Amino acid sequence: MGKYYVVWAGANPGIYGTWPECQAQVKGIVDAKYKSYPTREEAERAFREGWKKHWGRGKKPSASTGVKPGTAASAEAIDYDSISVDVGTRGNPGPVEYKGVDTRTGEVIFERGPIPNGTNNLGEFLAIVHALAYLKQQGSAKTVYSDSRTALKWVRTKQVATNLPRNDSTKEIWALVDRAISWLQVNSYPNKVLKWETDSWGEIKADYGRK
Repeated sequence: MGKYYVVWAGANPGIYGTWPECQAQVKGIVDAKYKSYPTREEAERAFREGWKKHWGRGKKPSASTGVKPGTAASAEAIDYDSISVDVGTRGNPGPVEYKGVDTRTGEVIFERGPIPNGTNNLGEFLAIVHALAYLKQQGSAKTVYSDSRTALKWVRTKQVATNLPRNDSTKEIWALVDRAISWLQVNSYPNKVLKWETDSWGEIKADYGRK
């Protein structure tokens, strides 16, 4: 079953039937307001009622967002002076690529891949650590956003838990993962690493649009 995307604030506000159509209306637009719905009827009602009633309402935010528990995650909670990361995969496992972008502008800061064979979560993990290493080199304390709870946990624990085997087809991603774990074990960083609240804020700015 497909989704319907409501764009309240963007290049052309309206209802769109695919993510690429929606993304074209909001990409690069600061303070764009959009959200997905499972049915056309819900999307039409939300569009009529306006973003103030619907946008910023979703799952209860996690403590890692910096938003007080029990309050809706709002646009004001987003730290735009940050890097957002995401992964693109073709199958899981399958080829993996990732990138980090400026959360405010969407400008690509770094990207890697495609790596021949890996998983979505490993790609997310690598993207976060890449962002942390990049910011450390820059002497920057900017926030890093990821929409993967699993990868965020792996960064906190400095280890990964995956069933992906180590073999010739996965040796590249495993080499990168091992290096990332080693980096976490010997480096400290002042950066906040936070969950991007997709249900409240829309797709993360680094999203590949592969829905």
